[in-house]
Amino acid sequence: MILRPATIEDLELLNYWDTKTHVIASDPDEDWNWEVELLQNPTWREQLIAELSGRPIGFIQIIDPFLEESHYWGAVEKNKRAIDIWIGEENDLNKGYGTVMMKLAIQKCFQNQEVDGILIDPLKSNTKAHRFYERLGFEFVCERQFDESDCFVYELKRKSKQET
Repeated sequence: MILRPATIEDLELLNYWDTKTHVIASDPDEDWNWEVELLQNPTWREQLIAELSGRPIGFIQIIDPFLEESHYWGAVEKNKRAIDIWIGEENDLNKGYGTVMMKLAIQKCFQNQEVDGILIDPLKSNTKAHRFYERLGFEFVCERQFDESDCFVYELKRKSKQET
């Protein structure tokens, strides 16, 4: 599996994935405005397509929540990253692809030696996602409302050299 930058050529695919019930259920408030966002490349964000043997299977967004312009995360410390992730097609769910995607995204985040933590915000009701992130080492931080959604905030902290 590889992660490659999302481009305007992915517009039709991303709009299609946005119609999928499982994608909507994971982020019901979001309008990604792909037509605009895929043409922008701010320094605080990466939008990536996960490909398996050349076939797009999912999307990952990595942001610097301290620098992100909408301040979605509110007051957040420097040196964090936040990840959004989803699998596009139902028949690609429950095959371990999300785990591989997250591990690649985590590795990408921690390549920057200043990054000391990664944040995620699954819906409070999405207990399957909670277990998924906990298996990857994320720890529950707090319950919080983003837009109109009740979410759990989790963080994966960089392991210190003494822990490795």
